[in-house]
Amino acid sequence: MKDNRYMKRLEQCVSHMKETGLNALLLTKPSNMFYLTGDGRLCAYAMISQDGKVALGVPSTDVEDVTALAHFDHITGFEDEVGMIHSIAHHFEHFGIHDGTVGLEYTFLTQSMMGMLTHPHAKPESIAVKDCTHILSEMRMVKDPEEIERIRAAAKVADTGMKAAIEAVKADVTESQVAAAAEYAMRHAGAEEFWRTYVASGPRTNIAHGLPTNRTLQPGDLVMIDIHPVVNGYSADICRTVCVGKPAPEQQAAYDLYLEAQQATIARIKAGVGMVELEHTIHGILSEAGHGDHLFGPPIHGVGIEFEESPLPPGHAFFHGEKAPPPLPANVVIAVGNCGLYIGPWGVRVEDTNVVGVDGPETLTSYPRTLESA
Repeated sequence: MKDNRYMKRLEQCVSHMKETGLNALLLTKPSNMFYLTGDGRLCAYAMISQDGKVALGVPSTDVEDVTALAHFDHITGFEDEVGMIHSIAHHFEHFGIHDGTVGLEYTFLTQSMMGMLTHPHAKPESIAVKDCTHILSEMRMVKDPEEIERIRAAAKVADTGMKAAIEAVKADVTESQVAAAAEYAMRHAGAEEFWRTYVASGPRTNIAHGLPTNRTLQPGDLVMIDIHPVVNGYSADICRTVCVGKPAPEQQAAYDLYLEAQQATIARIKAGVGMVELEHTIHGILSEAGHGDHLFGPPIHGVGIEFEESPLPPGHAFFHGEKAPPPLPANVVIAVGNCGLYIGPWGVRVEDTNVVGVDGPETLTSYPRTLESA
């Protein structure tokens, strides 16, 4: 299946490959394969040649499915890992790539996966390997209009999921049941999948990203809910904190402060702004209020095919194998509020997905921001 979207992306990819001296890319990260071919799945790979040709290797059971969905020039099915190795060797031979350098996604590959892709029966001995993580990350950072529409659709589903989750917040309900309410509603609203759901309550709201447990909600608990639906291959990110019953004055004060910092940061979003400037805005307001020791981690990240992707603040980018981002151009999508205010006995957080506009932001997630759940 040929698609002009993917042909244009491949042309751009080839340009980056030539700039960095790569003769081919060998991709196994589903989101990168999806971006360049229209299909991304585990136990598969895409080989991109320097003339923009695409070879896919997938389980033999999936060949018919991938053929109907993906943009490619050649496709091979394999039965097992040994067959996968031999099919990679076949595509090197088919493209006439006998030496040079192939790009691999270092930050995605485990050591065993790296060994498999560089196995002597897969990769010709004279071919060197080099990290290509940043190429796809930089390409994916600025969204085209269709991508933004897909993220907008995911944001609507996220709002629906958040509404269901907060309606489920009651004493004696478990964190897992709140997560289930969100996920059920998101699937019914059009999500084909979702990234990991976070629900934390009571003292567990004081951890960075709390996975749901069977802890039972108690009156007066804060409940932190963070959900990430996937709609037509694209994500949105929303977080709300609510109280089981009426919040205590100190809980409300901390929530109001965090919301003020988050909204002030969103207000500064426009083309040309830097990630560091945005990060300093939210951290600065919280620090000036005496909470400099109650912060953890980067409060901002990109959103797209994945719910957390480039751009990332410089320090965070380094540990993800990414380059520090340039000033943000229009049509980058970022979530603001990724990490919260962790007071000690509890924490608060609010997060929304935003499009960087020429003159200001467009906030895509719109579920009401209030600490009282009912």
